[in-house]
Amino acid sequence: MTRRELLKHIAVLTGASVVGADFFLTGCAPEGKDFDLFSAADVALLDDIAETIIPRTTTPGARDARTGAFIADFVMHCYDEPEQKIVIAGLVAITSAAKAQHGRVFVKLDPAKQLEVLSAIATEAKAYNEQQSGDFEQHYFTLLQQLTLMGFFTSEQGYTQVLRYEMIPGPYKGCIDYKKGEKAWAN
Repeated sequence: MTRRELLKHIAVLTGASVVGADFFLTGCAPEGKDFDLFSAADVALLDDIAETIIPRTTTPGARDARTGAFIADFVMHCYDEPEQKIVIAGLVAITSAAKAQHGRVFVKLDPAKQLEVLSAIATEAKAYNEQQSGDFEQHYFTLLQQLTLMGFFTSEQGYTQVLRYEMIPGPYKGCIDYKKGEKAWAN
């Protein structure tokens, strides 16, 4: 085999692997999985829940960081079906609790009443989680709180405007003075 023939074979093989990659990767796509778990109304509800947990003050709130969309995307693509069902059932439960307490759906309530509804659910979630032992399915509100915190503090608004932010790479400072009341570091 000459050098020229070897190069032709390599070109054909590497070209075929790039061209044929689509064929092989389609086997990796999940079959029959419904990625349309959340409607626009569900994302708006998630935004209201997240905004109640992290409201806008002098700093951005969860709605500013589009945390509802983050939660929906994360649940759709990263949670298993049982966890997805817990979150979806939780949204139904929050809507039902709002209707039972105030006669209106959660998104139609003013922020004070939304906080009242979520405070009652947070108390319920705390009691539920304390009663469990070992591996257990977390309460839906615990999952929503965790997703809200993760979504907000990994967003640009949370990372740069709420936490201290210093672009990496930067200089290494091993000992940094911390004064009581200062923001936590983001990196």
